[in-house]
Amino acid sequence: MPDPSTPTGDIPPSTYPGERLGLPEEGIGSVGRVGRRIAALMIDWLIANVIALLVGPYASTAQSWATLGIFALMQILFIPTIGGSVGHRLLGMRVVPIRGGWIGLWRPVVRTLLLVVVVPALVWDSDQRGFHDKVAGTVLIRA
Repeated sequence: MPDPSTPTGDIPPSTYPGERLGLPEEGIGSVGRVGRRIAALMIDWLIANVIALLVGPYASTAQSWATLGIFALMQILFIPTIGGSVGHRLLGMRVVPIRGGWIGLWRPVVRTLLLVVVVPALVWDSDQRGFHDKVAGTVLIRA
């Protein structure tokens, strides 16, 4: 039971991302940092764009929607099967549930739907988890 004399919200700040989650500061199992995340996103977007171009010639708006759909499908398929997107895995990261175990099917769907809206991915906490990861109960760690 919390100490009633401690004001709500008086949690000491973390000394590194992932500390409150019980993750190591560096190395395997630590939170995937911003540079790797952005690079993985760029890799995934490039792959989705190339696939969309190969599938068929589109007008620019249709091309954008096709790329977004392929990107989302890749996230939903690869997170539960290989532990992350192609970009995540190439850069040595994986998506795991906070409570451990298999990530399941609903977490990748929720996480991806929020990710393609973009804004939730830009809202982070002190553990460098985007809103999409918080809602899905996941964290992107180094593998």
